[in-house]
Amino acid sequence: MKENLNPLITLTQNTTNNPFKIAQSQFDEAAEILGLEPAMRELLRWPQREYSFTVPVRMDDGSSKVFRAYRVQYSDARGPGKGGIRWHPEETVDTVRALAAWMTWKTAVVDIPLGGAKGGIVCNPKALSEGEKERLARGWMRVMARELGFDRDVPAPDVYTTPQIMAWMMDEYETIVGHSHPAVITGKPLPLGGSQGRNDATARGGVLCVGYAAKKLDIDPNTTYAVQGFGNAGQYAALLHPQLLGGGKLVAVSDTSGAIYCKDGLDPEKLVKHKLKHGQVASFPGAEQIDPETILETDAEIIYPAALENVITRQNADKIKAKIICELANGPTTPHADTILHDRGIHVIPDFLANAGGVTVSYFEQVQGQMNYFWPLEEIHRKLDYHMSHAYDAVFAMHRDQDVHMRMAAYLVSVSRVAEAVKLRGWVG
Repeated sequence: MKENLNPLITLTQNTTNNPFKIAQSQFDEAAEILGLEPAMRELLRWPQREYSFTVPVRMDDGSSKVFRAYRVQYSDARGPGKGGIRWHPEETVDTVRALAAWMTWKTAVVDIPLGGAKGGIVCNPKALSEGEKERLARGWMRVMARELGFDRDVPAPDVYTTPQIMAWMMDEYETIVGHSHPAVITGKPLPLGGSQGRNDATARGGVLCVGYAAKKLDIDPNTTYAVQGFGNAGQYAALLHPQLLGGGKLVAVSDTSGAIYCKDGLDPEKLVKHKLKHGQVASFPGAEQIDPETILETDAEIIYPAALENVITRQNADKIKAKIICELANGPTTPHADTILHDRGIHVIPDFLANAGGVTVSYFEQVQGQMNYFWPLEEIHRKLDYHMSHAYDAVFAMHRDQDVHMRMAAYLVSVSRVAEAVKLRGWVG
């Protein structure tokens, strides 16, 4: 069932922090515990399909620039591929591969009938005009349109992509195929078939998981918390933590401009307004500047890593003071750090469980688009709570039954579900 449609894609150097090597090593450990047969292991540790291509764009000054782009469809054993499109200057094929793998396990752990995929463009979106972004978005879709669809592969926003970019991509897709189908892409603006509740879904799902964890661990969630990375997910986590958990004091926040701390607490609403107005948190009045590298070591009982990969490592894992780590970012913790945190009794809610609220509401958007019937916000919140609570309970039960850390428990739940689908399809005997 393997299909590699582009021989240009090759494995990058095997380095400690290579995200795809990390994803494979995590899968290998789960496969060993589950006792998966060799053919099943080989099938599930590699993407089914990979696309590597270039997108030429006419720039505003009349010149042309060529951008490198990817789409990795990791597995469709449980349903159509699902996963965002990242625009980042340091994007690599192995990052996209890893994220596509994690999307496969993420959709499985929340038990929605989708597979996993991911896309990326190597670019600096902050240096692009709106017109250049639109031409880049449409160019990417012109290459990939034949391989996408609500019943094949459904993209969504990710790092540095927005509902507006999704709107351009959907419009280009519909122009190519000649009919309207809003379910081809999720994370769209509401007037174009977006779903209520999508904007805060990633953070909402994570904060809900913190609440579930606090109950099981007998920890008061009305306590200090910190947010590393103050983009969309980080901002909503700061706002939703006190709203959903009945209180809490935000003591530290960081973004690319720096990090700030206030032992008496930062006002989440004022901080978000400041970020939206000034584009950074470093100048927030009344806060103390701290080293961004140490924000995860802050005296906060709950921390939300909401930036990029590999920020919790063997170098700082033994300095973290939190009782609960809720990974809103993808891949923020290395395997060595996982072991250290587990041995220290720190409860890690792993990324593909903690941030699965986003893909869950994206699934709701896809379903609503197919039906051409949209649910009210209260229904979205109710359905999200249902999926997240059942997913957390399944992972926590596996964590206790197998005496493994939460990330491995999540792998055991999700990999077993994907393997079951593979067997039922007859791909592996």
